[in-house]
Amino acid sequence: MIPAGHRRLILTRHAKSAWDDPMMEDHDRPLNRRGRRSALELGDWLHSRGYEPDQVLCSTATRTRETWAVAAAAPLEVTPRVDFLDALYHASPDVMLAALGRATGETVMMIGHNPGIGELARRLAARAPTHPDFGRYPTAATTVYDFQIEGWQGLKFGAGSVLDFFIPSGRD
Repeated sequence: MIPAGHRRLILTRHAKSAWDDPMMEDHDRPLNRRGRRSALELGDWLHSRGYEPDQVLCSTATRTRETWAVAAAAPLEVTPRVDFLDALYHASPDVMLAALGRATGETVMMIGHNPGIGELARRLAARAPTHPDFGRYPTAATTVYDFQIEGWQGLKFGAGSVLDFFIPSGRD
């Protein structure tokens, strides 16, 4: 349960993608086997911790869409509104912050790409987690923040209290 006057953000980098076809457009690359396992582990982790979004903002890339689809296959208790946004494909932190400013959920999950998502993770935290992999934000890395704001338009860099940081066991 989120306290009144707060918003929660679940910030996720997509799971590991396949590089089998060198001719495939980057936007169209799917998850590989390890990526699907990691996304399922992410979904189980979200459910076990009670971090269930009521809105998802997701890049339109195949690997981000699949990360959400596989994670959502876990026994989540909430069915969120899902918005696939072209602007999140390889977005900068400022573009992602602007997209979050238009969010309507209380608990919002954003799924994006490095380097932007990792930089956003660092810039949002009032105090970064001490985990040695937080700085490189590997595939399927996820940070959960609470913000003392009434609405997402009040979101600012450096204002997030980090509640949790997760990386799947089969990470890169």
